[in-house]
Amino acid sequence: MLRTAIFGAGAIGAALAHRLAERSRVREVLVIDGNRSVAEGKTLDIRQSGPIDRSSVILRASDDSLAAVGADVIVLADDTAKGAWEREPGLVLIDRLRKAGSTAPLVFAGPGQLPLMEACARELHIPADRLVATAPSAMESIAASLVHIETGQTGAALTLVGRPPALVVGWTAVTIGGSLIIDRVPAHRLLAISQSLPKLWPPGPQAIAAPTALIVEGLMLGSRRLLSAAVMLDGEFGVRGRAGLVPVELGNGRVRRRVEPSLSPQERTEATTSLMR
Repeated sequence: MLRTAIFGAGAIGAALAHRLAERSRVREVLVIDGNRSVAEGKTLDIRQSGPIDRSSVILRASDDSLAAVGADVIVLADDTAKGAWEREPGLVLIDRLRKAGSTAPLVFAGPGQLPLMEACARELHIPADRLVATAPSAMESIAASLVHIETGQTGAALTLVGRPPALVVGWTAVTIGGSLIIDRVPAHRLLAISQSLPKLWPPGPQAIAAPTALIVEGLMLGSRRLLSAAVMLDGEFGVRGRAGLVPVELGNGRVRRRVEPSLSPQERTEATTSLMR
């Protein structure tokens, strides 16, 4: 049915629900929050904007965590009553869903949820190809915006790898306007952009919602192109059992493929160091 359940009606969860409804590629969005009245109010706001956005997505609200069982994708965001789903509360919630029979892929949208995702793989033995984190994905568009400001052009194609906040840009393969960025921008200016990225972590709710919507849709419908997401690594960059941002191919409710992007030897060393932190 293309049904998504979002845990949390906070800033991230609400932004994601609105983005999914606006894009109209899923059929139903269920927002689950400890404060049901807040969740109902936010879904009502989105529904009322539906005629303007031409959205026919069904939006519902609940305070029952088990209402997520049966969803095609489950997103952990920010509960207005309990805060971000992190650490032990998040692990207890996911274990409850697992014991109730949920086999949906889990999308971690909060900036502080990488340790929770790793614990799901390590302690609950949830398959690594069902675990995806999206807050780091937002940094790719932020880095591209900095390139656009630097060059005065749009359309930069770049890839980030690593573990936030120490993400690495593969500058040697970045292109803009049909040419390599390293042929157009001095090395010290590219270094300045790289050094500014940790200061811009964590990204805001709207910045997170944009790539999260694409990843939710990719898990359900398949992705026509590689998407940037933090996933459990399985030997990429010599790392196993830790989460890191890499390009991925999604489909059939799982991570189909992880890709090691083209990096210079120095960039590869920096990426490995970032992933091991």
